[in-house]
Amino acid sequence: MYPNLAATINEIIETSIISEERKSILQPLIDSIQNKVDSKQAVNINFICTHNSRRSHLSQVWAQAAAAYFNIPNVFCYSGGTEETAIFPTVLEALARQGFAIFKITDSDNAVYGIKYNDNVPPVIGFSKKYDHRFNPVSTFLAVMTCSQADRGCPFIAGAEKRIPITFEDPKVADGTPEQSQVYMQRSLQIAAEMFYVFSLINR
Repeated sequence: MYPNLAATINEIIETSIISEERKSILQPLIDSIQNKVDSKQAVNINFICTHNSRRSHLSQVWAQAAAAYFNIPNVFCYSGGTEETAIFPTVLEALARQGFAIFKITDSDNAVYGIKYNDNVPPVIGFSKKYDHRFNPVSTFLAVMTCSQADRGCPFIAGAEKRIPITFEDPKVADGTPEQSQVYMQRSLQIAAEMFYVFSLINR
């Protein structure tokens, strides 16, 4: 892990408190990942939100980093939406400030980014897409619904082995306010704490 990212992770591990209510919400994901690990199957997780612009990307990136941190093998994290938009820039700013290395791969209205937690591993590829985009797995994946709107709007996710609602408050509520950067940082840290809690409980 990059030094700044390692410092962020240490702070998360040392200071974060997960409520019993959130633990119960996270438990189905823990159980599903453990079942995959026990049966020596790849763990494909598709984090889904409406626009694939904020919470789903934060979840994808932090889950991949958490799996690497705890040496859980064959974990592949993806994200998608019910529609295609673009990654919101403040999401990338928050991740960069928390220690990830981010670089632009393509320059367009829906730019593609590489997001790295270590120089010697492939980057997480970040761009907005529908959950069934060909970049994502088509079967035997865990569909984690990160916003209630997508959870209600997608009663059926084709190819999903299991559908798990783990919703987060949208940092978009702070867009255009003086608190925007802080709110995105806080939401990123909340998601990070919960993803690290999940993977800390997986037995290899």
